[in-house]
This record gives sequence, C-alpha cells and structure tokens, in this order.
Amino acid sequence: MASRTERFERKANPKPAVPLQTEEAEIVRFEPEEEAELLRESNERKAAANEKFAAGEYGEAIKIYAEAIATCPNYLYYERAVLNSNVAACHLKLEQWKETVKAASDSVDDLDRLDPTKSKEKENGSKGENAKELKAQEEEADEEIVSAGAAKAENTSDMARRKTDIERIRSKALLRRARARSEMGGWSALGGAEEDYKELSKMPNLSAADRKVVQRQLILLPPRTKAAQEKEMGDMMGQLKQLGNGILKPFGLSTDNFNMVKDEKTGGYSMNFNQGNK
Repeated sequence: MASRTERFERKANPKPAVPLQTEEAEIVRFEPEEEAELLRESNERKAAANEKFAAGEYGEAIKIYAEAIATCPNYLYYERAVLNSNVAACHLKLEQWKETVKAASDSVDDLDRLDPTKSKEKENGSKGENAKELKAQEEEADEEIVSAGAAKAENTSDMARRKTDIERIRSKALLRRARARSEMGGWSALGGAEEDYKELSKMPNLSAADRKVVQRQLILLPPRTKAAQEKEMGDMMGQLKQLGNGILKPFGLSTDNFNMVKDEKTGGYSMNFNQGNK
C-alpha cells in the first residue's frame, strides 16, 4: 500500500513554480493540506534524528535526517537548510570532512534561495526572461522567508524573526564548512575555508567564542594556504619535468636545457633555453 508521502507526490499541484536556472529537481508545489502533512512527517523524522545525535549515534542520525530531507517539499528552503546543516554537524563529529563540506554547502545554497540578492548574483546578470523569472523568485522568496510551511507572516516582526533564524543557520553551516575545509587541507580547500571565515567575520550574530575562532583562523590560514599553493605548484612542475624529459630524450635534450625563472611579483614563471647544457 502506498505511503502518505507517495500519495501526495502523485497528487501534487500540477502548477509549476518558476523554474530555477540550475540543474535541479523540478519544483512541484503541493496543496496546503498536503504540504502541511509532509512537513509534519519531516519534522517527526528530524526530532528522531536529533535524539540520535544527542546520544552520539551520528551515523544513525544521518540516515534519519536523510529521510526527513526526502520527505520535506523541495521548495521549503529554510526547513531543508536546517536539516542539511544538521547533517553537516553529524559528519563533522565523525571527521568526514568532504561529506561535511557537501552538506554544509547544500544548507548555504538553500538559504541563498531565500535571499533575492544572492539569487541575482548566481544568475550573473541574466536579462530578458531570466530577469522576469528572478522577479517572480523574489516575490516567492518574500513569502517563503516568513513561512513555517505555506503560511505567510502577518507582520514585519515575523519577517524579522525568520531573517534572524536564517542568519543563525547560515553562520552554523559556514562554521562547519570552514572547519571541514581547514581540516581537509590543500590549496583549494584552505582557500575556501579562508573565504568562509571572511564571510563569517562580517556577520553580527556570532557568539564571542565563534568570533574568536574566526579571527584566529583568519590569522592562521593565509600562510597555510600559501604553503599549500607552493607545494602543489612544485609538485605540478615536477610532474611536468618528468613528462618533458620523456618527450625530449629522443632529441638529446632534457628539461635541464630549460630554466624556469619565477617572477616574485606575479608568481608566474618564464622559460629560458640553454642549448649548451646536456
């Protein structure tokens, strides 16, 4: 027998929302009573996952959070952002850095959909029909930001509370992603951690303890990022040299015939050929 969720999926309102300009699952909106029931089921799973997390059963919590995400309508961005942030917290406890980054990024992406200004940035200045769609998304986002499901906020105080909630979840997701990226190491990940901590440093809602962590990391990360960059560039040059020697050997040459000179100002390299070296 089909579950309540499956029945709702078949009866979903056929009127589509304005399509997003990314490759995502199609947004299909449910009737209000169906949406409320799906959200109730999702919240039940979320509560069960929270209990597993509190008990230190992080693997089980991840599984149940995944069920909650699957049940939650994909246009309830705030609710999904909370769930994805919780998944990131579980992976962080398990020191699963890549998975933490993925879940935290999903959370941030969901929150970005509630912010028209960030949606515009991601569209990279699209015009024409895209601009019309962005306007429609802004109108929908205004409704979704103040929604605990499908209900609209009745006054600006509700909107202010939801905005505060959004910033609170964003800071949690960014802190978790930044920590995971820092632990992963490597030029790209460390650079990403730096960017996350820079964004966090501008957020007024951080606790004193979190702000101290952010400020400390903004001191520690730049030299780590630079060292990782130089190491990866050195490794790449070593691989290129090995490849080049294989190609040049039949001609009686080697990469020793070519001197790579680094420009300390730009970080780039220039090549000089010395035919006398063999």
